Amino acid sequence: MKTKRINGLQFEELLKSGLNNLKLHEQELNDLNVFPVPDGDTGTNMRLTLSHGLQHARSTTEIGAYLKMLSDGMLLGARGNSGVILSQIFRGIFLELARAGSVSAADLRNGFIRGYRTAYAAVARPVEGTILTVAREGIESIRTQVGRSTFIEDMMGMYLAEMRKSLAHTPDMLPVLKEAGVVDSGASGFIIIVDGMLQALYGEAVQFEDTITLTPETPEQEKTGQPVRFDANSKFEDGYCVEFILQLMNGADYRKDFRTDTFTKALEEIGNSTVVVQNDEIVKVHVHTMKPSRAFRLAERYGEFLSVKVDNMQIQHNEHVRQQEAPEKTVVKKAFTIVAVANSKETAELFRGMGADEVADGGQTMNTSSEAFIEAFKYLDSETIVVLPNNKNIIPAATQAANLTKGKTVVVLPSESIAEGYFALAMDVPVSEDREYRISSMKAGIERASTLSLTTAMKSYETSKVKVEKGDQVAILNGKVVSSEKDFEAALSKGFAAVEGLEDKEACVVFTGENALANARTALGEELKSEELEEKLTEWIQSAQPMLEVQFLKTNQPVYDWIIGLI
Repeated sequence: MKTKRINGLQFEELLKSGLNNLKLHEQELNDLNVFPVPDGDTGTNMRLTLSHGLQHARSTTEIGAYLKMLSDGMLLGARGNSGVILSQIFRGIFLELARAGSVSAADLRNGFIRGYRTAYAAVARPVEGTILTVAREGIESIRTQVGRSTFIEDMMGMYLAEMRKSLAHTPDMLPVLKEAGVVDSGASGFIIIVDGMLQALYGEAVQFEDTITLTPETPEQEKTGQPVRFDANSKFEDGYCVEFILQLMNGADYRKDFRTDTFTKALEEIGNSTVVVQNDEIVKVHVHTMKPSRAFRLAERYGEFLSVKVDNMQIQHNEHVRQQEAPEKTVVKKAFTIVAVANSKETAELFRGMGADEVADGGQTMNTSSEAFIEAFKYLDSETIVVLPNNKNIIPAATQAANLTKGKTVVVLPSESIAEGYFALAMDVPVSEDREYRISSMKAGIERASTLSLTTAMKSYETSKVKVEKGDQVAILNGKVVSSEKDFEAALSKGFAAVEGLEDKEACVVFTGENALANARTALGEELKSEELEEKLTEWIQSAQPMLEVQFLKTNQPVYDWIIGLI
């Protein structure tokens, strides 16, 4: 017998089946990604978002009460564009059915209508040909066919059929889908969820055995046994984190030949993690060194210090070890704080050294959730929190977290790569008490930056402008494939040729990936050492723009062998 009404307990069972169906097709959805690099994560993001909602919700017969808990959980657990939109669809369903104990097909129809409208309203610039379009066209096509006598199975069946029709047309709305010969992955994921719900309605709920680990596990931290305090018996191995802002001077007592490349090389002889950024006559410096005085002596030849900060990194390391053994975070009390997303331990350490107060874990296949941002905000007692997502797909979750945060001003600066986040931090002026000036300075760092990423193609891909074969060396400029060559140097050269205003770029920072050296050896057919590869890469970069100052940072970030930031 078909179903006239369902309550909260029944709706929960439908969603569990929908989630299981999503798990079965997770990799398939990830593989729909149109870029030829292993960064597809739509299926994973949607699975994590819905799973978080189900885990957050307590079983109850009242469907309105259940939807409230489900929606809250999905909002907090939302990851990536697809996850955020999915959470907003279910937010709309809850808003429509908040007071209901049980619902009919007509009620569900109204819920799905409210759902897509809520999702559209939540997206700053809605794009047609995505999950938004399919959710809207699917329910609008059947709204007049659903009445008081309609069975829920019939309503969901019609909805599913119309969404599949809409999905087939998504390539006609998004040229990038048509060129790649695929349909939209987020829309496909939503259809898979609804399909799983419908199967449960017919008594054939989708089953899934969690026999594999879908998310990476955090390795157990090594126990060093070092004391938290720093005293006469402490080991000193990590040195100092030195930051200063230098005002170049015109007086006769100062040298006038300051160059960031020369100064950077001098600092690298006494330390590492070196960052030197010049803005007219102001120079911002960051370096890790055992001898801070030597860095100061190098700088004072050229000017005077506007601000100086020296931190004993051994104390920081010991405190980090203590927190790993007995997690106990302290609240940062500052008027202005920064949260940055990093996709590797090394990148996180770099961003902390450059001034980030909190660093959230994030990456291509494990995007930072809204809840993770909100958790980070709890430990920042400040009037203003600036967020650097450093990944285009993490921006929606960061924005949603900002909207859910009360009592604090949260500003999300839309950095789309770790290179943009790096330059934003480099352009920050911590000594300034002018909130708007600091934000505008960081924003300028993002806007002036160009990001060129290089990797090996994991699959073939073709557009009207570029053809990629599996195994090619691919250059991606600001998110778009601009060159694909068999030869590593040729791909890099064409990538640089595509950079707008390259002749005006002055600084080049290369963030090395975890597999950069191994992949480069394979591509070049040479057993190069790390230093030799850096020299070769520098030579190629400077052949494209001789005036560029090239700096390498070993960040071990995943997916891309090299992320090259230009400013």
